[in-house]
Amino acid sequence: MGLIAPTAEAAKPQRAAKGVSAKPLRTAKVVKKPLRPSKAVVHRVKATRVAAVEPTDIGGHFDVKSSAALVLDPGEGRTLYAKNIDAVQPIASITKLMTAMVVLDANLNLREPIAITEDDVDLLKHTRSRLKVGTTLERDELLRLALMASENRAAAALGRAYPGGIAAFVVAMNQKAFDLGMTRSRFVDSSGLSSDNVSTAQDLAKMVTAAYRYPLIQEYTTAAAHAVRTNDGRVLSFRNTNGLVRDDAWHIDVSKTGYISEAGKCLVMQARIAAKPVVIVLLDSWGKYTRIGDANRIKKWIESPLARAVPG
Repeated sequence: MGLIAPTAEAAKPQRAAKGVSAKPLRTAKVVKKPLRPSKAVVHRVKATRVAAVEPTDIGGHFDVKSSAALVLDPGEGRTLYAKNIDAVQPIASITKLMTAMVVLDANLNLREPIAITEDDVDLLKHTRSRLKVGTTLERDELLRLALMASENRAAAALGRAYPGGIAAFVVAMNQKAFDLGMTRSRFVDSSGLSSDNVSTAQDLAKMVTAAYRYPLIQEYTTAAAHAVRTNDGRVLSFRNTNGLVRDDAWHIDVSKTGYISEAGKCLVMQARIAAKPVVIVLLDSWGKYTRIGDANRIKKWIESPLARAVPG
């Protein structure tokens, strides 16, 4: 099985050297009231990092490294753990969950061939892709690669090929966010490469819950790997950017990772833990394995007798 070429999501964030203090935390702007997206202008929210606040949980404290985190029981609507859940910040490729919902809501022909063009090349972060200009794949395959392998050119092509082009697609993304009650979220592209794609942990929990209702999103975000044959005869193999989908200890129903330097490492999931659905949102994790470590700590905590014994 071949490996996907490095993308912005796969890039390593720089670590502070010994004796050098970590990057100072900044304060986030908070949007006080929702704004209905305009067809002419997409309102942007400038996002910055926030200082951590004391987290709340129902079963004792444990150490979550991500700067913002939310653990939610969607069945009972109960918050199990919360940390900086209203902080507005970049969400990187978590954006692709919204991209997928907008594509599927439009009932577009998933078998329609779409060619990768120069317009899909990342000129912002200069990430690489094995989908060369001229590569043609069906919309369904582009959707799968965008969700599973976080393929940026695939996501860009999906937005560009939408009726009305990328401008209409972005309007649809923001309208969908508005409809879901994601009042502190804004989208400006279909890939998540722009740091102007912002949200909060609380809003993203709503997006994950909505994405769970789409069988194709469930299937594509949890597939371990997939290979495609391009129009020039090449066979390209891709792997899921969330290694937890290959871990037998996890039962994941929806998953998406994200990374750009402004967002840090991000991970959202809906998984079944202790026989119950649980939504997990982890934002701005800077260590290479921090988001995975946080997810495993959360799982262990929910499965612990202490957490199960708490009434609610």
